[in-house]
Amino acid sequence: MLPIDPSAIDAEDIGEKRATLTMDHEAAVEHVRETFADAGFGVPVEFSPAELLNEKVDANRDPYYVLGACNPAMADRALDMSMELGGLMPCNVVVWEEEPGVQQVYHLSIMRAGRLLGIAPDSGEWAALCADTGEMVDEAFATLDSA
Repeated sequence: MLPIDPSAIDAEDIGEKRATLTMDHEAAVEHVRETFADAGFGVPVEFSPAELLNEKVDANRDPYYVLGACNPAMADRALDMSMELGGLMPCNVVVWEEEPGVQQVYHLSIMRAGRLLGIAPDSGEWAALCADTGEMVDEAFATLDSA
């Protein structure tokens, strides 16, 4: 049994964001990469779990891609307050093909999740960091939604 009830967690509690893009998978991945870069994120890590699983275990998965987004200034602030938060870094943005020509984009805030997991402080400084990173993600998703 889990110590918390996952159904009691609201999407806002974890900074959950979703968008639907009507374009092919490769174009969607590039669009997400560029949009997050424009919002102040770099993408130091990216990979396709679908390609890996299709190759290693013949999974026959549809396109699925993970972009590990990071803003160095925000990451530095976070690690100053919680070294454990590095276990959740980078902030992943996931793009998967729901059907040909329709891609889903998903993100959750590692800053908010870290606080819920008890690996980040319950402080005004942490709340400010969550607000700052949340504004950046909101900017990116507002741009994604206009695509």
